[in-house]
Amino acid sequence: MFTGLVEKTGSVSTLQATGNGAKIIIDIPFSEELSIGDSVAVNGCCLTVSTIDEEKASFDLLAQTLKVTALKELKPGMIVNLERALIAGHRIGGHFLTGHIDTVSEIITYEPIGADHKLEILLSRNMAHLVIAKGSISVDGISLTIAEVNDEIGSFTCFITPHTHENTNLIEINKGAQVNLEFDLIAKHVERLINYQK
Repeated sequence: MFTGLVEKTGSVSTLQATGNGAKIIIDIPFSEELSIGDSVAVNGCCLTVSTIDEEKASFDLLAQTLKVTALKELKPGMIVNLERALIAGHRIGGHFLTGHIDTVSEIITYEPIGADHKLEILLSRNMAHLVIAKGSISVDGISLTIAEVNDEIGSFTCFITPHTHENTNLIEINKGAQVNLEFDLIAKHVERLINYQK
């Protein structure tokens, strides 16, 4: 379980194919605090530490993980968002996240608006019912508040504070980039309950 409050950013060292899956090695600032088997959200995707070597940690990516996330788009040197699993008893900012990605989508716009940035992301029509204005969403593991939902063009917009821009992978993100989305847990449970009763 995660909160969507990015602890640190790291950089991709290597991403190499291994049969049907892949292995990713990441330079992680808090690698010395990790243990093999720990869960770390990498761009919002819950991964398990498989090896630790000085300031690097590696993670095995299943074929399914590569299929349903944007991790396959990563290249050496790219910045990734990192968050360790939630510790019970600590303050919880952001919102509850599982690290299980619902879909991958595309950035339509990322542009400065005064001191902030406007982030607009394409939204598939079959998932539009899972977002609401002032609701929460995870974008590459960042807990964000949805400012606007545009059903006409199929998108949603969030406004990014200077702190979030400077301390996440958004600092190098561009229009057209693929990002991982995780929708609100409550919205998904309500959808399931409604569909089950039909």
